[in-house]
Amino acid sequence: MTKYKAILVTGCAGFIGFSLCQNLLKNGYKVIGIDNLNNYYNVKLKRDRLKNLINKNFTFYRSDIKNLNKLDKIFKQYLPKYVVNLAAQAGVRYSIENPKAYLESNIDGFLNILNLSVKYKIKHLTYASSSSVYGANNDFPFSVDKVADHPLAMYAVTKRTNELMAHSYSNLYKLPTTGLRYFTVYGPWGRPDMALYKFARLISKNKTLPLFNSGKHVRDFTYIDDVVEITKRAIFKIPKKNKLSNSTSIVPWEIYNVCGSKPIKLKNFVNEIFKNLKKKAKIKNLELQAGDVIKTHGCNKKTIRKLKFVPKINYKKGIKYFINWYRSYYKI
Repeated sequence: MTKYKAILVTGCAGFIGFSLCQNLLKNGYKVIGIDNLNNYYNVKLKRDRLKNLINKNFTFYRSDIKNLNKLDKIFKQYLPKYVVNLAAQAGVRYSIENPKAYLESNIDGFLNILNLSVKYKIKHLTYASSSSVYGANNDFPFSVDKVADHPLAMYAVTKRTNELMAHSYSNLYKLPTTGLRYFTVYGPWGRPDMALYKFARLISKNKTLPLFNSGKHVRDFTYIDDVVEITKRAIFKIPKKNKLSNSTSIVPWEIYNVCGSKPIKLKNFVNEIFKNLKKKAKIKNLELQAGDVIKTHGCNKKTIRKLKFVPKINYKKGIKYFINWYRSYYKI
């Protein structure tokens, strides 16, 4: 047991949640993991992640953050001092088809986390936000000092709402909260609905790759190991009262961009996948999809300054590491 009591991580079977738990356990922390194992994507992948978390310091509960009674019992039993809320209904495009699922999980569920964090007097709540909150903003690079009030899909609406909910609780109850705006996270054990995973699957099967907006999108891809390190540092960087500015508040509330700040064109990303899989390109160029953001580029100067970490993995290394994992996992 470390000097810290249990760290509660929701969404522990998800991509970022699993990777964070794996790192925390490796470094001797006690982790209480919660996940509802929903079927938004293949549950087998989530279960396989959990198998890699088996450890005397890891306790798993299959539960939904919308279930307040069960969540309350877990908080009461373990009295966590640090809570990391990564549970959410994921996916920008699915939020167009089923917006209600996002309201229920991402807002109602998050409200339960906030209320229990206050009730059990935790030291710090860290939670997942998203680069999608920047929406129609085209003032690059995206900075936490700038406005993020023009979302293009309901997923982004719920994430921006989380930030505002957290701010109100930081004010009303002096609950320290930190939101992390993740930018296109990728790497081993990633989500099958994300670009790299989908592209690798199609390319490895010699299928034609559909490229929306003809691959002209620009993305600030962020490798999972860098994301985990930033997240872990944020957990123990408890915000205090600040001087009022666009990105900070007089209450103990903080927001960070989690990004490499080195955006690349999607078609360059795709070409690197073809190269690693040793396949010839088969591409069908398509029009821009509804709800898509054409470009993301985050400013991470504040993140580096306050959390003392500079992202290390460039996209060529990151894709190589992912493809190696993908070949091993699917035995191809």
